[in-house]
Amino acid sequence: MSKIEVGELFRSARCGDRKAWSELLERYLPLIGAIARGYRLNNADIEDVSQTVCLRLVEHVHRIQRPDALPAWIATAARRESLRLARHRSRIVPIEHLDDISSSHAPDGHQDIDANLLNLELGRVLRNGLSQLPANQRELLMLLSDEQLYSYREIGKILAIPVGSIGPTRSRGLARIKATAAVHDYLADADGAPRLRSA
Repeated sequence: MSKIEVGELFRSARCGDRKAWSELLERYLPLIGAIARGYRLNNADIEDVSQTVCLRLVEHVHRIQRPDALPAWIATAARRESLRLARHRSRIVPIEHLDDISSSHAPDGHQDIDANLLNLELGRVLRNGLSQLPANQRELLMLLSDEQLYSYREIGKILAIPVGSIGPTRSRGLARIKATAAVHDYLADADGAPRLRSA
């Protein structure tokens, strides 16, 4: 879709056109899914995030003045809802996983625990770095790293940007992430081993 088509969909949706709403929401579902997966939510939670964000968009669409503001608005709503669900889920330990947890604390499971802690630290550092990027770079990197493996053409359609700008925007985003304090400290550890710090 071109930007003009997105603008037309946006205006039609604001006027109550159901078909335009369906096409508009379908267009941005991959962005919502990519953001939710970044919070390690399960498929049911990702679906909940998608539905909630879509409902909020319908409720607040008249506050959005320009079609080019849609990706940032949707991404912000998806991050907030994903974070809310992730925090809620972190307080719940499903009974069926208690055996897995107890076995992971066995003496021979300490390497798995170390690896999990390092992965959690890396995730925290990357989320910190991503949060400091401009919205266009953050959303692009989220889609590029998503497990759905979107093509450049698909990403260009989702974010309404030219395919030719994806590579340079990606490079600028990665350079900016590396320059953030959290990522710089993580990479600059003297002995090469990531340092664990409290969140």
